[in-house]
Amino acid sequence: MRAIGEVGAIFRNGALADLLWPPRNGGASWHTVYSLLDLVPADIPYEELNASIGYRPAHNFPGQMVLRGDKARSVLEDFMITPSVAEPPVPRPPTPDDPDPVRLAALEELRTNRTEYRRSRRLIVVDRREARLVREYREFLAARGVTASRFYCPSGISDMYVDAADEPEVIEAKSASGHSHVRQALAQLLDYAPHSPSPARRLTALFPEVPERADVELLHRYGIDCVHHEPSQGGFRRLPASSERRALMREIWSGETPAP
Repeated sequence: MRAIGEVGAIFRNGALADLLWPPRNGGASWHTVYSLLDLVPADIPYEELNASIGYRPAHNFPGQMVLRGDKARSVLEDFMITPSVAEPPVPRPPTPDDPDPVRLAALEELRTNRTEYRRSRRLIVVDRREARLVREYREFLAARGVTASRFYCPSGISDMYVDAADEPEVIEAKSASGHSHVRQALAQLLDYAPHSPSPARRLTALFPEVPERADVELLHRYGIDCVHHEPSQGGFRRLPASSERRALMREIWSGETPAP
């Protein structure tokens, strides 16, 4: 799969279609025309796409094919593609009755393949390595009976949200573990935390490998756990912040002013 986009306008115009795709001698015209919005390069191997759909690895796509139902949802989920129709309207100003417009989203509503979020009703696509990391960690949690979702808020869309009764957790994934990615995860977690559907008891940054020690310490300074891919440890390894630091930072995470 070379690119991801959304269908825009669909119309029939014989003259325009024949100009775009001149019919072969004696051949039929293709008069249905559609545009594509937010076309983003993807470079996803057919083997990965076939695995997501449930086809055999060597399946070829000779032409256009429409996926529906579970097959379509599986592709959106596995490659973290967030279509604009799944994104809520730009948040309205808060009101006394609705002070924080946050909405939980099922994971299949959101998917994507690039690390830039635009606050408009448009396609969102996240780096494929990040999408794969989220998928693997979601499977890791599911094997332990833990279900992850996501939530929409004025700050954007969380990567993962675990609504555990005793310890709601906001998780931000990154495609690499360098210093710049650690700083991005830190900033996004602090941005999302005040909007957590239930008050966040844990913030977690997720990486494909362990960051440098100084970067792990940077996360721990703000009470944020570090989880990284570690096959020798059963899939993922958690480097937790101290419980004292986490407790100290929760007032800051909540965005609330403590009572005098």
